[in-house]
Amino acid sequence: MSFRALVIPEDPTFNGYILKPLVGRILAECGRPNAKVMVLTNPKADGYDHAKTLLDEVFKRYKHHDLLLFLPDADGNDRSGEFAHLEQKALRAGVRLVCCAAVQEVEVWLMAGHTGKLEKSWSEVRADVSVKENIFVPFLKEHGDARRAGGGRDLLIQQTLTNYDGLLDRCPELRLLQESICEYIQSLSLEA
Repeated sequence: MSFRALVIPEDPTFNGYILKPLVGRILAECGRPNAKVMVLTNPKADGYDHAKTLLDEVFKRYKHHDLLLFLPDADGNDRSGEFAHLEQKALRAGVRLVCCAAVQEVEVWLMAGHTGKLEKSWSEVRADVSVKENIFVPFLKEHGDARRAGGGRDLLIQQTLTNYDGLLDRCPELRLLQESICEYIQSLSLEA
């Protein structure tokens, strides 16, 4: 039985290179190693607020997916109240949505596997609301591969995923995301 997950990023242009393999690994850890992971590109979100406005359309268009994951940047905000509302709205629309904000941006999840290459402490990286511009862009320029689509994000996230437990330790929001997904998948097994 196949399991289909749709990842809804703020912007799929570069975030998709990070989120697709990351979600694939999370699903494998939850017992779905052959899950089909798709990153939403149609409609294409352009920022957090725009992505939220697209959710009603996404709920209708992608209702056939087993799980929808809204994975935006936190950008220094506590989005938990808003996420609870969006998840309830999805349930009313007949879809399962799990939300998780990257602290502070999705790129931090990638850098969690490369802390030895960073010029700042991990706590400084996590606290920087403009981490993409201040830390990630120079990091990618030095350690990425400009010849690859995504600038080498695909290779860097694969390296991060080799120490998956370390990633979850450095980014506790991902551990909570995995727990939520695993609980949902287990509930599906109980219903069957």
